[in-house]
Amino acid sequence: MMTLFHYRYRDANNYKANGTVALTGVVPSECWEAALMRLEESEFFVAEQLDIPPLYSALYEFSNGPTLADHCWHEFVEVAVTDTIEPDTPLWGNATDFTARLLAVSEWKGSLSPHFCLGAYT
Repeated sequence: MMTLFHYRYRDANNYKANGTVALTGVVPSECWEAALMRLEESEFFVAEQLDIPPLYSALYEFSNGPTLADHCWHEFVEVAVTDTIEPDTPLWGNATDFTARLLAVSEWKGSLSPHFCLGAYT
């Protein structure tokens, strides 16, 4: 079984890019609930801090690069358990290590993002 962590980048102009990372294995829902409580306002995180692919560049084709609407935050969408994944879905590692990484966060470090000082939400 695999766990899919679905997330999104939404700039200050409400343009969105969606992403997913695959995690091997499954952890109990209580573990996910505790881990997701570490997200800023139970929703936001810095992708670079979790070592998952940031989604900013998906919007660059429309803006020709970063804009003042860009910021460091990604949004959690959902966790899903599956027995199949799309071939282009990046494999992060295992679900236990991913939830442990979330649980270890005591403070989100926006400065890890190249968009930290661009304008929106800095």
